[in-house]
Amino acid sequence: MFNKENRSNTLSGILFVALFAMSATYLADFSVFKHLAISPLIIGIVLGIVYANTLRNKLPQEWVPGIIFSTKILLRAGIILYGFRLTFQSIEAVGIAGIFTSVTIVTLTFIIGYIVGTKILKMDRDTTILVTAGSSICGAAAVLATEPVVKGEPYKTAIAVSTVIIFGTTAMFLYPFLYRMGYIPLSPQEMGIYIGGTIHEVAHVVAAGNAVGPDTAKTAVIVKMIRVMMIAPFLLVLGFWLAKTSKDVANKQKAKIVIPWFAVFFMVVAGFNSLNLLPLHVVGDINSIDTFLLTMAMSALGMETSIDKFKKAGMKPVYLASILFLWLIFGGFYIVKFAVTL
Repeated sequence: MFNKENRSNTLSGILFVALFAMSATYLADFSVFKHLAISPLIIGIVLGIVYANTLRNKLPQEWVPGIIFSTKILLRAGIILYGFRLTFQSIEAVGIAGIFTSVTIVTLTFIIGYIVGTKILKMDRDTTILVTAGSSICGAAAVLATEPVVKGEPYKTAIAVSTVIIFGTTAMFLYPFLYRMGYIPLSPQEMGIYIGGTIHEVAHVVAAGNAVGPDTAKTAVIVKMIRVMMIAPFLLVLGFWLAKTSKDVANKQKAKIVIPWFAVFFMVVAGFNSLNLLPLHVVGDINSIDTFLLTMAMSALGMETSIDKFKKAGMKPVYLASILFLWLIFGGFYIVKFAVTL
């Protein structure tokens, strides 16, 4: 990929992806996208998909390795740096109720999603896991982090992200509305646990929490960060489980266990960040760089996604995401009600 003959073409492909990421970052500052809490990551994958289905055939084939590099290496780097958004101290701030809610919702949502997707809807394993990861942990970032472990095709990642966009945005408006109407009988802090424990994207959690109130928003973000922290153990368990249950058809033996080391480094970075050794403005700069890297990865994934592949997948991923959305609303509510009694 970076040998002497291909280096310049690969770099050209990476720069091409970077242009899309810059465009997505610029568009994300528009008031309409800020109001809807739509992140550059989401805009990036949309731009990539539009390009893939219009001008993709005009891209020099020599640049393709740069796109692949963005979907693989830059993606892993972005997930590792995502650890700078977290500290272990934040876990203590919400107590046992927030921790119990986060762990229970992530675990049960994945189990329910996998059973419904593979056994009832008869979906393929990779799409099921990606859609379920997006619903159970932290939206698009979780889908991106899970993709290297399941080794799914780019269009499956794009499908999973699209369900995050649909249902995360819906939840962002629906939760505050139902709360104001009196349909969600929770205190402001409990509502924060509910929002942080059940809404998909971090940006959606921030928007929904602030729509209810500052106390709710603070609790919601902390609980959401606990769910984000669960990416690492989730991926480690997933990696071992897939290795145990997957067969190497050629050799008729169980597949080799591959540890997602980027998930381990993600936790190492979070631990380092918990020591508060870096000035806040430096951490802020790192987070900005990280957002750009993830936007590049999303844009590149979009470039590898055609509408024909969406049609091939059909409506089943949306059905699965809908079922999980309803589970998060109703199941999540009762989990929170139980958690606050602990």
